[in-house]
Amino acid sequence: MRLVQVALHADDLGRAADFYTVLLESAPIARFDESGLVFFDLDGVRLLLDRNAPASLLYLYVENVHDALDRLGGLVDVVSRPHVIFTHHEDTLGPAGHDEWQAFITDTEGNTVGLVAFQRH
Repeated sequence: MRLVQVALHADDLGRAADFYTVLLESAPIARFDESGLVFFDLDGVRLLLDRNAPASLLYLYVENVHDALDRLGGLVDVVSRPHVIFTHHEDTLGPAGHDEWQAFITDTEGNTVGLVAFQRH
């Protein structure tokens, strides 16, 4: 079994599509304005922005949490600044020998998004 799709609520599809284009550094793969749907590809998993979806908490891998926040600039409200939440001594939940950094932001549609990066300590 594998994850196929994650949906996030979006009141304003254009605004949400613009935000996720900046965050993901890639354009949508499909858009259905009449149905209220925008799709992005996350390495084979679809991210769906949907007017009718409930709010969700999504965690996205980024190369560097600080750089991701800098790239987003004033597009987001930062809920929690970048911080180390865990040091992985084994590879059960992340790569051994790495610190797991997380920051939390609120996207343009009110969804909380966790940004996650792994850095060797």
